[in-house]
Amino acid sequence: MKVENIKTLAELKQSGWVSRSIKDELRDNLRTKIKLGKPVFEGVHGFENTVIPELERAILSRHNINLLGLRGQAKTRLARKMIELLDEYMPIVDGSEINDDPLHPISRFAKDLIAEKGDATPIKWIHKSDRFSEKLATPDVTVADLIGDVDPIKAANLKLSYADDRVIHFGMIPRANRCIFVINELPDLQARIQVALFNILQEGDIQIRGFKLRMPLDMQFVFTANPEDYTNRGSIVTPLKDRIGSQILTHYPETVAIARTITHQEAKLDQQQSDAVHVPNLAKDLLEQISFEARESEYIDNKSGVSARMSITAYENLLSTAERRALLSGEDKTSVRLSDFMGIIPAITGKVELVYEGEQEGAAFVAEQLISDAIKTYFPAFFPKIEKLERDAESSPYAKILEWFFAETGFELLDDATDEEYKKQLDEVKPLEDLIQKYQPETPLEDRYFLKEFVLWGLVEFDKLSKDRVDVGYQFKDLYSSYINKL
Repeated sequence: MKVENIKTLAELKQSGWVSRSIKDELRDNLRTKIKLGKPVFEGVHGFENTVIPELERAILSRHNINLLGLRGQAKTRLARKMIELLDEYMPIVDGSEINDDPLHPISRFAKDLIAEKGDATPIKWIHKSDRFSEKLATPDVTVADLIGDVDPIKAANLKLSYADDRVIHFGMIPRANRCIFVINELPDLQARIQVALFNILQEGDIQIRGFKLRMPLDMQFVFTANPEDYTNRGSIVTPLKDRIGSQILTHYPETVAIARTITHQEAKLDQQQSDAVHVPNLAKDLLEQISFEARESEYIDNKSGVSARMSITAYENLLSTAERRALLSGEDKTSVRLSDFMGIIPAITGKVELVYEGEQEGAAFVAEQLISDAIKTYFPAFFPKIEKLERDAESSPYAKILEWFFAETGFELLDDATDEEYKKQLDEVKPLEDLIQKYQPETPLEDRYFLKEFVLWGLVEFDKLSKDRVDVGYQFKDLYSSYINKL
C-alpha cells in the first residue's frame, strides 16, 4: 500500500509499519547501502578513507556526532547528506507540533487525540527532506529558542493556568523530534545554553521552566565546530563533550586533483560562460595550488584555515576576468591567461586571516605572493629545475630565451590584448616554442600559449627575468640589460 493511501491509525497498523528510533533508522539504511555497495555521501570528495569511514562507524554505533574542523571542510554538507539515510516518508499524528509517532505518542496533544478518536486518528506523512533542522549558534540564542518556554498569549487565548502544560511553546529541538538536528559552530553557543542540552543528549527528555515533563525525544544530533584553540569566542563545555558519542576530525583536500574536483563541482558557472572561456589544465592546477600555498604561508594564520570556498570563488573570478576581456575586445571565445590570475586577488584577500607580518605587508601583496609561490612550486614539474648558480649558463635549457630578452629592449603582454595580438606577441619569442616542443611536446594546442606565458613567469620567479607592472599590462625584461644600457 502506498503511504499516501494510509490516512488513519487503523490503516497504519494494518500496513504492518514498524516504529523505529531515528538512530536505528539511520543505522539500518546505512547497513543496506554498505551491503549493496552504494555510495553514502555522494558529492563529498577526499574523505573516502578518513572522515566517511569514521562517520559511518558513528552512525552504526547510534552516536550523536561532533564534526570538528577548520572553515570550509564540508562539515555542514556531511550533516545534510545524512538525510539520504532516512526513510523516504515518515508517519506522524496529523496536527502534532513535535512529529509524534502514531504508535508511540509523547505529547499531550497526540495522546488526547488518540484517546478521543482511536483508530480513526488522522495520519500525515512527511518526506525525509523535511526531517532536517539546522541552527547556527550565535550569542543571542536562548534556551527558549532551542527548548521552549511558557507562552502567555496561548495561556490567555485558551484561558489556561500557567501550571497547565498546554501553555508551553516548544522550541526548535522538540519540533525536530524524530529528525536530524544540526547545531553549527557549537563553541559559539553560550555555556549556560550548552548546559540546557545535557538532558536531551543523555536522557532524551526536556526541561521547560518548572514543568515536570517526561518527553523522550527521538533525535539525531550533529554538531559542527572549529578547533577550540582557534575559536576565541568560547568552547564546548566538558560535560557536553562527554555526552557526544563521536568526535570526528575533518580536513582539507590532500591533493590538487581532489581540490580541482571540488572546485569544479561547486563553482557557479552557466553554460554560456563555460563555453566562452577555455581553462587550461595547468591553470586549474595553479589555482588550487594557491590554497595549498596559503595553508603553509608565513603571512597567514594557519589556525584559522583556508576555506575551500577560496578556490571556488577564485575560479569564478578567473573565468569572469577572461570573459570580461573577451567582451571588451568583441570576441566570442577566449582562453585563460596567466595574467588573468591578477583578477582573483579580491577572492583571496577576504578569505585569509593574516598574522602580524601579513598585515604589515598588506592583503594584496600576500595574494600576489601566493600566486607567485604556486608558479614556483609547479614550474619544476614541467621544465628542468633552475639552479641559483649555474656553472655553464650557455648550456642551460633557458639560455636562448634569456639571450632573446637580452637582445630586446622590452616585451609587453597587455591586459586587453585580443587573442590574436596575445598569440602574436608570444610567438615573437621563438625559443619558447622550442622549449615546449622539447619538454612538453604533448601539450594541446589550445594550452600552449598559456604554457609559454607560464615559462616567462617561472623565469621571473627564479630570478632569470624581471617583470614590471605597467599601466595596461606586464613588461618582461632581461635582469641586467637595463642596467648595462645605462652605462
